[in-house]
Amino acid sequence: MFYYLFHYLDQHFNFPGAGVFQYISFRAALALLSSLIISMMFGKRIIHFIRQKQIGETIRELGLQGQNEKAGTPTMGGLIILAAIIIPTLLFAKIHNIYIVIMLISTVWLGTIGFIDDYIKVFKKNKEGLKGKFKVVGQIGIGLIVGAVFYFHPDVVTKERVTTNSSSYYEPSNFDESTGSQKDLAIPKYAKTPVKTIKTTIPFVKNNEFDYTDLLSFLGDNAVKYGWLIFIPIVILIVTAVSNGANITDGIDGLAAGTSAIIGTTLGILAYVSGNTVFADYLNIMYIPHTGELVVFMAAFVGACVGFLWYNAFPAQVFMGDTGSLALGGIIAVFAIAIRKELLIPILCGVFVIENLSVIMQVFYFKYQRKKHGLEFAQANRLFKMAPLHHHYQKSGFHESKIVMRFFIIGIMLAALTIITLKLR
Repeated sequence: MFYYLFHYLDQHFNFPGAGVFQYISFRAALALLSSLIISMMFGKRIIHFIRQKQIGETIRELGLQGQNEKAGTPTMGGLIILAAIIIPTLLFAKIHNIYIVIMLISTVWLGTIGFIDDYIKVFKKNKEGLKGKFKVVGQIGIGLIVGAVFYFHPDVVTKERVTTNSSSYYEPSNFDESTGSQKDLAIPKYAKTPVKTIKTTIPFVKNNEFDYTDLLSFLGDNAVKYGWLIFIPIVILIVTAVSNGANITDGIDGLAAGTSAIIGTTLGILAYVSGNTVFADYLNIMYIPHTGELVVFMAAFVGACVGFLWYNAFPAQVFMGDTGSLALGGIIAVFAIAIRKELLIPILCGVFVIENLSVIMQVFYFKYQRKKHGLEFAQANRLFKMAPLHHHYQKSGFHESKIVMRFFIIGIMLAALTIITLKLR
């Protein structure tokens, strides 16, 4: 909103300083600060409101240290996160940008699914919440919308690299240490006309672009025409998996919010370089027009997560509930797909992945042992003391603050590795 206001003032009245709103970095900084203020200042009022309505967390008896003390802690705190993301984005982003539109739709959609789940748990006193199949249907629904928009919308395009060789243009970075001489430099440029494509970035490969239509090569010339048959299901799978991964990770104070902030910061950097021709050239990655605007959205996302930690860090004054966790995971997934970095998710979201895997491994190992040795043996010889993985460490005697901090460190390492993969080929 402010972008359009100050653009109008700059164009028609030459208003002093109005032109600064043209800069993505400036609007991203404002979005970050605004989301922090909203989550930290208004968060207290929301928590007070939730307490008045007696929206408290019902704690299952799991035998974990400090578990009973959390009974009655307000939940549905994800409303704080949603407000701190949506409001700054509406204020400082270009709302007509298709990427911003789809991010807002995804945020509201998944936040609503999580809210319904929390509402059933809290107000209907049903500990099971929204049935899993309905959650999955909702996740498939937003995945279908996102996949269709990214495949068919005319503004979702990339610009292909056009390379011309020049033997008269050199840079110091082009020095060949092995021969002690300069090498010819290929000057990369981008075509003026954007193209529709479903290429994505694949890590650890020299020419790090992968076209999903290659999976349909058996269709011959029709592979491009029917690319949506493979692209949309992949989008649905990614959105569902990452959303559930964040949901599972939200088990101890501050873990999901802090991990999401680390992931969000990394994605914001990747969005900035992908939407900037200079950095895209330097890093030899796809240039995706209009994705730079996503930095504003992600700044609000990171600010919301960090601001929420003000109340969610140990000991938590509020839990985000599914209202927050489902939205956080879905936002990360859709954002990564938008900037064509979804194949980096197993690295960047490694904490979510290992949490998910720990549950899957626990279930399959238990079933295997029960079938082979019986129920009593299977119960006494579980793979983990408890799943997800963070509960295993709690059962092992680690304080949850130490677990969270170590997971944060691992998340930072994975974030650094994700960025390094852009040049590590």
